[in-house]
Amino acid sequence: MTLAAADLDVSNLPAYAHDWALVDVETSGLVARRDRVLSVAVVTVGPDGAQTGEFSTLLDPGCDPGPVHVHGLTAERLRGAPAFEEVAQRISQMLEGRVLVAHNAQFDYDFLAHEFARAGVSLPVARRLCTLALNRRVDPPTQDLRLGTLAAHYGVPQLRAHDALDDTRVLAGVLRASLREAARLDLQLPFVACPPRQDARFTPSPPKTPCAYRNPGRMAMGGPLVQGMKIAVTGTTAMSRTELVARAVAAGLNVMGSVSRHTGVLVTNDRSSGSAKARRAVAEGVPVIDEQEFLRLLEDVRPGTAHETSTDAAPETAVLVTAAPPASVPVAATPVTETASAAPGPAARRSTPAAPVPAVPAAPVPAVPAARKPAPTAPAPTEPVPAAREAAPARPLRGRRVLVLGGSHPEAASARARVVELGGAAAINLSSGVTDVVLLAGAEADRRMRRIATLLIPAYEEAWLDAPVVAPVPDWSERRQGPQVLPRGGVVDLPDRRAGSLWSVSATWAQQTTCEIDLVAFLVDEDDQVSCDEHFVFYGAPESPDGAVRLLTDGPTEQTVTADLGALPPAVRRVVVAAAIDGTPTFGDVGAVQVTTGPGGSAAPLAQAALDAATTERTLLLAELYRRGPLWRFRAVGQGYDHGLAALARGYGVDVAD
Repeated sequence: MTLAAADLDVSNLPAYAHDWALVDVETSGLVARRDRVLSVAVVTVGPDGAQTGEFSTLLDPGCDPGPVHVHGLTAERLRGAPAFEEVAQRISQMLEGRVLVAHNAQFDYDFLAHEFARAGVSLPVARRLCTLALNRRVDPPTQDLRLGTLAAHYGVPQLRAHDALDDTRVLAGVLRASLREAARLDLQLPFVACPPRQDARFTPSPPKTPCAYRNPGRMAMGGPLVQGMKIAVTGTTAMSRTELVARAVAAGLNVMGSVSRHTGVLVTNDRSSGSAKARRAVAEGVPVIDEQEFLRLLEDVRPGTAHETSTDAAPETAVLVTAAPPASVPVAATPVTETASAAPGPAARRSTPAAPVPAVPAAPVPAVPAARKPAPTAPAPTEPVPAAREAAPARPLRGRRVLVLGGSHPEAASARARVVELGGAAAINLSSGVTDVVLLAGAEADRRMRRIATLLIPAYEEAWLDAPVVAPVPDWSERRQGPQVLPRGGVVDLPDRRAGSLWSVSATWAQQTTCEIDLVAFLVDEDDQVSCDEHFVFYGAPESPDGAVRLLTDGPTEQTVTADLGALPPAVRRVVVAAAIDGTPTFGDVGAVQVTTGPGGSAAPLAQAALDAATTERTLLLAELYRRGPLWRFRAVGQGYDHGLAALARGYGVDVAD
């Protein structure tokens, strides 16, 4: 697909015409707070798509340049180049008053923010636009969304990949074409407001030394300490707090900044202090000892049980597990029981209740108390367990992407479930990949109807789902292999778990006007508890201390959690991804949330699921990446709660101030 220059002018469309500053950086690593920028290029483009300026330079970072095999920038090439602070003002002038644009924009923005902070110069960026996020909305007919792939699709010549200046020139062409496609589809651009990332509240804490042992539970009064016990300290101590913590860590204990039901013992010299930790210890029945007793017990800490490594156990042939929430929070949606094979490919799944299946012991998950009453939810779509059967179920919507418009939330959820049951993918927003539209009551009032008619997308009444007859899909749709569609509770194995192999979990929802939605992640152990408060990743702390898990904000309707599975501490058994509403609406008002997972950020997704069974819930467990023997797996969860994020976080052992 090659677009003529005249087709790329959107200056007559105010929503798409802005002053842009397109940026690309090559870096010595992937962690902005630690690694440095080796080269930077900025190209400025006006509202009419014409280039107005250009600047590029190599930079001497004063450190090892990192993966030379990727960027080709050796220490010899960088020697004699200016330091970043020498060009910061020049770059600042080009960014001033413009929207920063990059492919995977948060990466480039974070590196610039840290370099500007080191140089003592303010980064003059108020908004950014990610062309990767924009093309996720456009959904062009490509196998992936890498910059080179999009350049080939849009007819933009690329001369030297991983050259900052050439990548920025290519980015300019991709931006022009993407804007035109967004205008054709009447899509809102996914602008992201840029906070001052160099502010101290965005600086992650230094990495905590991971505890190598499993939590053995609470200390018996009069009994010994055991390696892996979670220890909390409150109030003043005779020994410096730093030294006291260092001794505990050296003995194999897990020193926490908060108290939860999994805390082994609280150390305090003032039992009546009334501190938050002391009050929580009393409420949870956690043993309390003074500093002198603690130091005595440190002299004879008993051996603990080491965390399992990812290769300790062989993969199971069949396992019966549930998407279980933390045991201390009330449930509002019914978990789905899965029957999952360890073999790659679609897992056999069955909605609760399930027929008995031979199973091997699974990793322990907290039981859901019987007193909880799950709220009614739309039934999860089912897929029969492979067995003796007369014929495979009909899948007439296989390879199609169907958008449901109108209807009440339960009606729309039921229609989307039927789409998945028929082999299709349930779309959340209009994109160029939508092949069909199902119209429920009131669909005519949807603003997208006019655009759907203009694009000649086939639209059908609800009865069409009873026996769908479909028009041929475009040629490009036949060539593109879409992600595996999972029902709520569905599981898929991840093929790569090596260190440096990033996996992403992205969530997308419809544009909201009455609330904001925040993605969060919990890094939890065998007890479904965080090992430290810093293993709660959210907007205010967007990465774990070791940088293995990060939160990326791609726009007002899309956020992503990335995880370097090979770099996670052994204590982390699961990465739980959840969404929370900031405001009074519920997920019943928000509607369906689409979750996808895949390697990196721009590769083709491996699997997707539309989660829309929520009604009154304000927090929603979307998905989890979890260890199962030597494998990592992805599960689409769809478990909701009526309470807010603070209560959900406490359930996972995070100390949240009231």
